[in-house]
Amino acid sequence: MDFFTEILNSKHIRKDFSCGKPMLDDYFQKQANQDMKKKLSVCFVRTEGADHLVSGFYTLSNASVPLENIPEKFSKKFPKSYVKIPATLLGRLAVDQNFKGQNIGKLLLIDALRRSLEISEKIGSFAVIVDPIDLDAEKFYEKFGFIKLSDSGKMFLPMNTIKSLFSQP
Repeated sequence: MDFFTEILNSKHIRKDFSCGKPMLDDYFQKQANQDMKKKLSVCFVRTEGADHLVSGFYTLSNASVPLENIPEKFSKKFPKSYVKIPATLLGRLAVDQNFKGQNIGKLLLIDALRRSLEISEKIGSFAVIVDPIDLDAEKFYEKFGFIKLSDSGKMFLPMNTIKSLFSQP
């Protein structure tokens, strides 16, 4: 299966990345590599040209969601013995300002969902979880069908929904 991104490595130029959100810029420039070394998350990047200029990135890691936060439509299908439900966290997603308006954010999300689906076939994961950084990010995820979890600002997209997106002709 071909992906739009590759795993962050030393050839990727991080210092010039700027999405306009200091928290995401700082994370990518200063912490992403450390998180990967500590096995806290994996950072995937999209590069442009032979100079490996990063146009966007996202991170994935394992997560869990309290059963009580999942809407009843979904939670009623789980055994009551499960206090938390396994999920995949799409922790960060950002596009460099120089590449805005080119649908890179959408392509990064599709890539992240595809990877998450593939992983869920090997390691249990009910959904992809996101924690939008602001209202713009929340609206972005809503456009793609993410549903709010109760008692948090987090949102989720069930793996069964993701699977159906990739199995449509």
